[in-house]
Amino acid sequence: MMIKVSMADDHQIVLNGLEKMLSGFPEIEITGTYTNGDLLLESLVTSRPDVLLLDIQMPGKNGIELAGIITRKYPSVKIIALTNVDILVQVKKMLKQGSMGYIMKDVGPDILFKAICTVYQDEQFIDERLKKQLLSNFSAAPSDKLITRREKEILQLITEEYTNPEIAAKLHISPHTVENHRNHLLQKLGVKNTAGLVKAAIEQGLV
Repeated sequence: MMIKVSMADDHQIVLNGLEKMLSGFPEIEITGTYTNGDLLLESLVTSRPDVLLLDIQMPGKNGIELAGIITRKYPSVKIIALTNVDILVQVKKMLKQGSMGYIMKDVGPDILFKAICTVYQDEQFIDERLKKQLLSNFSAAPSDKLITRREKEILQLITEEYTNPEIAAKLHISPHTVENHRNHLLQKLGVKNTAGLVKAAIEQGLV
């Protein structure tokens, strides 16, 4: 078995470290390293790795955006999100965009190799530390029963960047009613503003 692996990260030192870690596994062939999304996308026109290690925090097109593009255009490429940030909302966004794996940059060679082999076989691989957080977050998430049908409709529109007047017009209710529902959502989800609502909605699978 020979697995072709490409990697994209805006720090050359990280790319060098990944190459060094994988050099001890004869089953792995490094087919390309890229320091930005444009170079990566250009290479994929002619080259198809089996697995792509993709940093999330990239200049220009970030990893989340790139994952969506690559999944649509090149579905055979298995993506592993690679990051030093363990924010659950980013984990969920990457998985939603088609990534099959999510690992932290401080993993050792054996875990990195295991992640590559796992996604190569069309199975999901998530860093154990993140998996525990996801399970904890899921069990701690409020039940949908706490959110009314109308509140859920409004929450969905908030995440789609509709303003209060636009939501009111769309749902045929008054802006004052929308504001009341928004305030109830802030209280129920324990957040302070719209950004918090959007983050909580995605993290807790409410939209």
